[in-house]
Parts: sequence; C-alpha cells; structure tokens
Amino acid sequence: MRRRAGIAFSLVLVFAAVALVHAQAKTPSKSRLETIKFESKLIGKTLPYTVILPVGYHKSPTTRYPVLYLLHGLDGHYSDWTTRTNVADHAERYGLIIVTPEANDSWYVDSASVSSDKYESYILTELIPDVEARYRTIQSRYGRAIAGLSMGGYGAFKFALKSPAQFIFAASMSGAFGVTRYTEQQPGLDWGEYVQLFGSVTARKANDLFELTNNLSAARVAALPYFYFDCGTEDSPAIFKVNRELSELFNQKKIPHEYRELPGNHSWAYWDQQIQEVLKVAALKLRLPPVRK
Repeated sequence: MRRRAGIAFSLVLVFAAVALVHAQAKTPSKSRLETIKFESKLIGKTLPYTVILPVGYHKSPTTRYPVLYLLHGLDGHYSDWTTRTNVADHAERYGLIIVTPEANDSWYVDSASVSSDKYESYILTELIPDVEARYRTIQSRYGRAIAGLSMGGYGAFKFALKSPAQFIFAASMSGAFGVTRYTEQQPGLDWGEYVQLFGSVTARKANDLFELTNNLSAARVAALPYFYFDCGTEDSPAIFKVNRELSELFNQKKIPHEYRELPGNHSWAYWDQQIQEVLKVAALKLRLPPVRK
C-alpha cells in the first residue's frame, strides 16, 4: 500500500511540474501593458499613464521604437483606451509604443487662471521626457505621433500646430475642434470654469485651431506633421460641422492631411473601429517595419 501511495504521489508531482512548465511557456515574462504613476512637479499631482509595449519589446534589448501618444476625451481618464477599446490587440501588428496619459478635463491647455494646471506644458516638458527616459524610444519628431478622441482630438491637433517640431503625425477621431468658440449658451457648459480654463476671448485665440491655422506662414506649413482626422456622420451637428470646416481650411492652406466622414456616432464602438485606421496611417508616416512575432 505504501509503495502504491508513493508511486501515486510521484505521478502527481510529475504532472504538476509538467503543468507548471506548460503554464510558464504560455505566460510572457513581462506584460505588454504597464502603468506608471508619474508624480508631476509642474501640476503637483500624481498623473498616471499606461504604456502598451510592442510585441517582442523585451526580446530585443537594443531596438528603439516610435511612440504614439493617445489622448482621452472629456470626462475620461488615461485608462479609457485600454479598458474600453481593443487598442492593445489592434497594436500587436505594429512595432510601436503607445502611451495613454492622464489629463483630467484640462483640454490639454495651460489654464488661464490656475497656475498649477499646466497640462500642455506637462505633456511636452514632463511626460515625453519621462517616457523617453524609461523606454527605448526614437527620441526625435520622426519617432513621435499624437492622436486622440473628442477633447483628445482637439489636444492632438493643438500640439501638432503649436509644437510641430515634436511630432511627425497627428490624428483625431470625432475632434471637438470648436471648443474655443463656445459661448455662455453652449448646452451643459459651466461658463465660470470655461473662462477660468481658456481665459478671455482674446486669450482663447492662442489655443483656437482655426486661428492657429490661419496664422501659419508658408514656411510653417512646410514644417507641420501629417494630419489624419475623421468624424462619424451621426455625430452631433456641431462636431460634424467643425470637422468639415477644419478640413476645408486645411485645403485652403495646403496642409497635407486626410479627412474622412464615416458612418458612426460619438461612441466607443466608433473609436474602437477608427483607432485601427489611425494605427495604419501612423505606421506609414512613422515608417514602421513589419512585426516579427
């Protein structure tokens, strides 16, 4: 009896060892998703960001990768892209790093009234340097792209127009491009908070996409990144109209861009679909080689 029990116990250990080896073979040594709890000295808050690493990142210790900074929308947070879309899966075929930063409801601007709320400066002077210090990135505009949805689409285009030396590509989905033109009659708007954020009508021009575009010189146009943007035909009339208006202005200024009007509304189903198109165009502009799995 003891002999049989000993044999049975040995078999259990063997099967357990085999199962453990099999499980370890299926589990990557490190996750492709990482969350960094960044302490912003500029804003005085913890501003976390999620990083989606490309397939094979940990197997190629000398390879450097381009980065796509992917911005969230109003009432959203840094985790939205990885929890409400399949962007991590969509990105598997591309050799790039994706970073989704926290910006609260800042509209990615430096507040006109609150000295510590400098989210535009945070992205450019704290976030990007931190990402480039932690990860193997291509540290030039040719290795940086920026994109976003709604508020994040506005933010991405604003960064591209104001700081073109930072990015080679900018994209927007359902961009809320008309935010700097809101009035007190805008539905659901807290006018006091709005003025606190954007300032007077004159001050707002510094962050108005149409003002920024109209004031571009020919030399400045030549230095811009490539723009891609789209909007759902069932989106709100205001957002749909302002996207078409910006495309027409880009045409007048001869700014290289691609604009699409597609079936869909202001929803995560639409953004999950369109982030796939953004990744395709970004891959071309960043000149990404095919991923070897």
